[in-house]
Amino acid sequence: MTTDSNSNSNSNGNSNGNSNGDGSFRVSVLGLGAMGGALATALVKAGHTTTVWNRSPGKADGLVALGARAAATAGDAIRAGDLVIVCLLDHASVHEVLDPLSGDLAGRALVNVTTTSPEQSRELAAWADRAGIAHLDGGIMAVPQMIGGPGSSVLYSGSAEVFQRYEPLLDLWGSSAYFGEDAGLASLYDLALLAGMYVMFAGFMQGAAMVAPAGVSAREFAARAAPWLTAMTGSFQGFAEVIDGGDYTVEGQQSLDFSDLGDILAAGSAQGVGTGPVAMVQELIRRQVDAGHGAEGFARIFESVRRPA
Repeated sequence: MTTDSNSNSNSNGNSNGNSNGDGSFRVSVLGLGAMGGALATALVKAGHTTTVWNRSPGKADGLVALGARAAATAGDAIRAGDLVIVCLLDHASVHEVLDPLSGDLAGRALVNVTTTSPEQSRELAAWADRAGIAHLDGGIMAVPQMIGGPGSSVLYSGSAEVFQRYEPLLDLWGSSAYFGEDAGLASLYDLALLAGMYVMFAGFMQGAAMVAPAGVSAREFAARAAPWLTAMTGSFQGFAEVIDGGDYTVEGQQSLDFSDLGDILAAGSAQGVGTGPVAMVQELIRRQVDAGHGAEGFARIFESVRRPA
């Protein structure tokens, strides 16, 4: 999906495409926390001319040793690159750093991978559009140690032109997926996927707490839980087909009546541990059963989430 954009110059006289004439780009990275540092490291190792900036000093030392250039100010960093990557603490910090530098950013490409809400991503896109900045929003589905390795992916939405032009560079961090011009979609996917992850983690913690009083270590429990939970993710597609079809009476589903989690709750209480994660699922089940849907499939708890009381 890449395009040769050597002929496209921005308002600052910088090339927006193959800046160095050798397939590499001039990139600036603002924010060198664990994730920002990992992103910048991948760029430097791939041979891109990389300028880095961090609010607190010292974070750039390791990257400079690899070949990056440290900028004294965020403005210096922005002016050194055609593509500006922003990986800061939150939405407020993005505006705090970028607002005074909108003139320097004008005509450049901005990729914001700071975790933000969908509405915050759309607000930043509108701000960038008013300032003449081509904006792409990204949601990183990886921890810093995964960047550039198996399983890492980054979700994008916003400027299709920026995504297409810089896709080879973006792919250095992990598999890239583009969801369209709505700048909030990548963030929405990001947070929705994280929702599933955190609830799964909470379920694991619930189980580990239940077996702990019996002398079972969390490590022992994890060895059993990981393959079991991995196998169960195979059910997602079946649930999805039922939800999208809207018919929770399809044969072959486990009914909500049969899915009562009372025994799990009782066992947890008997072990003297909290039962919050499972109790939450039991409440989703109970709402549908009380509404007369007990004979329908387990996937119907989707309706309890989609239409909260």
